[in-house]
Amino acid sequence: MRTYLAIDIGASSGRHIVGWQEEGRLQTEEVYRFPNGVTEQDGHLTWDIDALVFHVKEGIEKARERFGSIQSLSVDTWGVDYVLLRGDEEVRPCYAYRDSRTETVIPLVHEKISFSRLYRHTGIQFQPFNTVYQLYADKLAGRLEGVTDFLMIPEYLMYKLCGVKSHEYTNATTGGMISAETGEFDPAILEALDLPRHLFHKLQQPGTVIGEYEGIQVVLCATHDTGSAVEGIGMEEDAPYISSGTWSLLGVKTPRPITNEASELANWSNEGGVGYNRYQKNIMGMWLVNRLRDELCPGKPFGEIVAEAEASRFEETVDANASAFLAPESMKAAFDQALYVQPNTVGDYFRCAYRSLALSYRNAIQELQHNTGKHYDSIYIVGGGAKNGFLNALTEKASGKKVIALPIEATAIGNLLVQMSVE
Repeated sequence: MRTYLAIDIGASSGRHIVGWQEEGRLQTEEVYRFPNGVTEQDGHLTWDIDALVFHVKEGIEKARERFGSIQSLSVDTWGVDYVLLRGDEEVRPCYAYRDSRTETVIPLVHEKISFSRLYRHTGIQFQPFNTVYQLYADKLAGRLEGVTDFLMIPEYLMYKLCGVKSHEYTNATTGGMISAETGEFDPAILEALDLPRHLFHKLQQPGTVIGEYEGIQVVLCATHDTGSAVEGIGMEEDAPYISSGTWSLLGVKTPRPITNEASELANWSNEGGVGYNRYQKNIMGMWLVNRLRDELCPGKPFGEIVAEAEASRFEETVDANASAFLAPESMKAAFDQALYVQPNTVGDYFRCAYRSLALSYRNAIQELQHNTGKHYDSIYIVGGGAKNGFLNALTEKASGKKVIALPIEATAIGNLLVQMSVE
């Protein structure tokens, strides 16, 4: 029996999941889980990349202890963030996307290349943390001096395993520098921002074998976790999806990028998939709920939280995508400031968060139908949020679509399926 290892790392936790085929069906088992999160360093939000490398290797050993031989492994993570290298030495710290360091840089980037031009070239929605803004911040801070390599987080982790510096397509597209036409780094953007050309290599597709770690093949999956999640959804029709985690990514597969004015104005993104384009939008997601929980009722089981939200009769909502919710010191205070009527109970806050997310899904689906010229009857939801029956019901009611919730590890499944496709 051939076994494969998916290392799926999100902004709040990571997990090692082994997969194998049994009687024509994919079987999976989680063998290791570890916490992740941003750390504050000198007033900035950063990632502990040493801890990530430690846990990646620790989980591999746990997989071997449980299953013995492993055919291959791959790593997927969130997008946009990266590690800079001078030779084999990391440029520290590794900044996290929620850090505010790009705020003053964004207008400087747009002076050199307007957002409309960026969007026409890349089809990537505006987010203050897009890689293009982070790299320009590094340039202005002198952090690019002497830098030899620029690796997205999952490619960096695989480099630490096999010694090969790779550049995977789906994750690269999240950064706002990949041409929607050619699928490679856009020279016009690199030239406009005077970024070092030697950092930007030809991109590799999911399914590429890049090296070996102690007898285990190291393979590029769709290393952006949403790219892997979409691969893991067993859709019966061409329907929209929501990959519901820290972020909710709502979108649909399209043959090619859609970069028209309506898409730009509505801030839709075009990210790489495995042989297709993902036309999608970032929605704040479970970040709202997780931060409220940390502040209002740490450790309370989500089943109890959902029950309290269902029992509440609080009807006010907020704009779930407002910048005030991106990285507030207090999520409760951010809700209080956004609401005219103040919540009275813990359940009120969570009901407000869930209803606000459902309304943001409805609005995004309406935009999606308008921009694609297609009508959809259903929507697939995967990830942690798919387990929330209350949110699913709210989404179905708000959108008028049939919600098909698949409470599966879609990201790990997509990661495994790409590995299994390698001959």
